Amino acid sequence: MKLIKAAAASLNQTPMAWEANKANILQAISAARREGVSLLCLPELCISGYGCEDGFHSAGVAATSLDVLHEILPDTKGMIVSIGLPVLHESGLFNTACLAADGQILGFVGKQNLAGTGIHYEPRWFQPWPAGVRAELQINNARHPIGDLIFNCGGVRIGFEICEDAWVAQRPGAALAQRGVDIILNPSASHFAFDKQEIRRRFVLEGSRAFNVGYVYANLLGNEAGRAIYDGGTMLADCGLMRAAGRRFSYHDMQLATAVFDLDAIRMTRARNQPKASPANDAGCVGSVFSYPEVNPAPAADASQAWERGPFVKEEEFTRAVSLALFDYLRKSRSAGFVVSLSGGADSAAVALLCALVVRFGWRELGRERLLEKLAYLAPWPEKTKTEIVRRLLTCVYQSTRNSSDATRQAAAGVAASIGACFLEFDVDSVVQKYVGMVSAAVARPLTWEHDDIALQNIQARARAPSVWLLANLSGALLLATSNRSEAAVGYATMDGDTSGGLAPIAGIDKAFLRHWLRWMETEGPQDVGPISALRAVNEQQPTAELRPLELHQTDEADLMPYEVLDAIERAAIRDKHSPLEVFRLLEAAEKEYRRADLLTWVERFFQLWCRNQWKRERYAPSFHLDDENLDPKTWCRFPILSGGFTRELAELRTYAHAKGVEF
Repeated sequence: MKLIKAAAASLNQTPMAWEANKANILQAISAARREGVSLLCLPELCISGYGCEDGFHSAGVAATSLDVLHEILPDTKGMIVSIGLPVLHESGLFNTACLAADGQILGFVGKQNLAGTGIHYEPRWFQPWPAGVRAELQINNARHPIGDLIFNCGGVRIGFEICEDAWVAQRPGAALAQRGVDIILNPSASHFAFDKQEIRRRFVLEGSRAFNVGYVYANLLGNEAGRAIYDGGTMLADCGLMRAAGRRFSYHDMQLATAVFDLDAIRMTRARNQPKASPANDAGCVGSVFSYPEVNPAPAADASQAWERGPFVKEEEFTRAVSLALFDYLRKSRSAGFVVSLSGGADSAAVALLCALVVRFGWRELGRERLLEKLAYLAPWPEKTKTEIVRRLLTCVYQSTRNSSDATRQAAAGVAASIGACFLEFDVDSVVQKYVGMVSAAVARPLTWEHDDIALQNIQARARAPSVWLLANLSGALLLATSNRSEAAVGYATMDGDTSGGLAPIAGIDKAFLRHWLRWMETEGPQDVGPISALRAVNEQQPTAELRPLELHQTDEADLMPYEVLDAIERAAIRDKHSPLEVFRLLEAAEKEYRRADLLTWVERFFQLWCRNQWKRERYAPSFHLDDENLDPKTWCRFPILSGGFTRELAELRTYAHAKGVEF
């Protein structure tokens, strides 16, 4: 048996945080060395960070990345390490993986397929490296090979698929297999989305099986640049069998997964399955002398978590992804904590709960001392318990007016108490009345609900913003906006009111799922945390803005439509790009419990509100990317602020409905 111990590391990097990124890389190399690893794969662009965006247009970013690479090289003595960085070559910038061995650069492999859809804009910054092309890169007084390369390190042939390379139909792995590669490394920066890990798992397993190789997949971890969340999830497989998987959503700076590959078994599998394969092709092969230590064929540890195999994967992923993203956003922005305007309703309760879970998850994985070490900029830390730490980091404020109810006040107080948050109450009614009185005097008439409904609702929401901003500013805390994606779709939010904040953590998730998730949190809860029964007071209410007088019994769904219908329309219209008529016909077939006239009204209302409120979506605070239904115009869903408003399309819908006998 010829055994090689390989590893994949997930790293929590930050764009252009050179020293922190280098420290995480060196930590991964050191940990791999202690584990007896010979071959280590690090994530894509791990030196510079993946999310530099137009920072990549600065020549200094590429130059500094090379400087940091040379600072890392001495630590690769006795190992083979893949390190990602941007490289400026001739007239192009390339996304590359440098393979270093025993303290020396062997060469740079250029990414062939750039990610240019969804939240990815790689073609804006990089050029794809053409298959089969090789060149030389001048660095100071040395020349190094760059391009479509493979490497022969001590008789072991190593090739690369860099992230998107593995997602396309014509994967480079097929050509690598023809060149006799034994192991494929995949350094990735693959953002989190619901159920995406299963897709990655399939292409890792299928790549290892179809190409008859060992396959090493490394990914980024945490909230790297503000919006995208990376779940880690390293994997090592060979010949269609998963050998090791790393922990996802870790609070550590680095996670390592290791496995032992039996090269003789891999090569024999290739010989059986590719009996007509040509001898190894040495075109573009960089040779290097390297001695592999003896390895014991011990089984690799599986670091995947039990919840990943349970019945509530989406609920668990949402909980862990957003909590980790909040933790990284907090510490990387060096904020003093979180402030949430806690209304007693579903959205703000969800945001507050996710903030508290930051401490619960971090404490469980890191322990108190390591958790607080990551928040050392807030020292000293006299707080000893999880509850005390939550209270220091999370302040919740219930801001009442004459239209607020005892039910929401008690719900807000109960949720805050159950999670250990600091809870304050502000009565802002006098502020609202001063604004109303001032404007009434100016326009020489009283403002009434009959004539000024929307304006009177909005002033209440806006009157709450200055005081809660002031509270956040007192300590340098991060004010969190509480609007969700369903509200963003139809503009059912007050700009400079409930949208106020520096970060909108749930603006990427729909209201129907949020309500489901809160019920799950009340009765089940995430693994190792359990249920939070105080959420019952939130869950038993109908969602309401509480901006009209209580006797009018305002609810969100009466103002809009049932949230399940709203979300179905949004998916069909925005994600799937169907016309109003097509959306209506889909609803006719699926939503049998509603009158066709109501469905018609709701489809019309959605499209009209969608067009009217693009300006609001443009002004939302940054949000987290959670799925392929994102509405963020800066990263996913672009739509004109001014448009024709679907006038012709809605007229077509009405003509169809009239012909079908729908009363409206």
